[in-house]
Amino acid sequence: MVMYKALPRKEYERIFMCNTAKEIWKTLLITHHGNNQVKDNKIDLLVQQYEQLVIFKDESIDSAFARFNTIITSLKALDKGYSSKNYVRKFLRALHPKWRAKVMAIEESKDLTSLSLDELIGNLKVHEMIIKKDSEIVKAKFERKSLSLKANKESSDEECSTSGYKDTEYTMEVRDFKKFFKRRDKNQRAFVGGSWSDSGKEDDEKVKDEMYLVAHALNE
Repeated sequence: MVMYKALPRKEYERIFMCNTAKEIWKTLLITHHGNNQVKDNKIDLLVQQYEQLVIFKDESIDSAFARFNTIITSLKALDKGYSSKNYVRKFLRALHPKWRAKVMAIEESKDLTSLSLDELIGNLKVHEMIIKKDSEIVKAKFERKSLSLKANKESSDEECSTSGYKDTEYTMEVRDFKKFFKRRDKNQRAFVGGSWSDSGKEDDEKVKDEMYLVAHALNE
């Protein structure tokens, strides 16, 4: 009668027809764990999950341990368990290859027969935090370098553009001056009274001198 009162109403409805404590216990076991065949099937499934455990490359240690702990807790509930040593070795073997160096360091520096699973998880989490911090530092340096290279490229492009504009402007000005002097030379050499001006040669030299001075001034 006391057992009846201790059970929730839903459980009471399952066992109210039982006459003895043994019958009540057996009914509850079958209800929550199934009969022996169901129990064995559950154990087989959990053992398979345990043996095939794989910790993914980008999975955190907390996430991996949560999955692992669910499996071993469920096995214990079905009276199937492993030693602490087995848990430690299994978790180490399940880690992604990127952890290989750390796994080797633990195996060389720790006694796995006495290392607890909690201690192993704590050790791995510290290493995980160090790796994450180093990765953030490297990423920040890379971003700063990229910004610096981009700024230098933009500055170089701007200088090239300005230089190109000045060269074009200079070329156009020289060309205009040449045209001007050619026209003036032509006018000075105009045929007058059937003969060319005697000062033609002197004017040629003068034009050349003036063009040189103008070109030199523009170049400065």
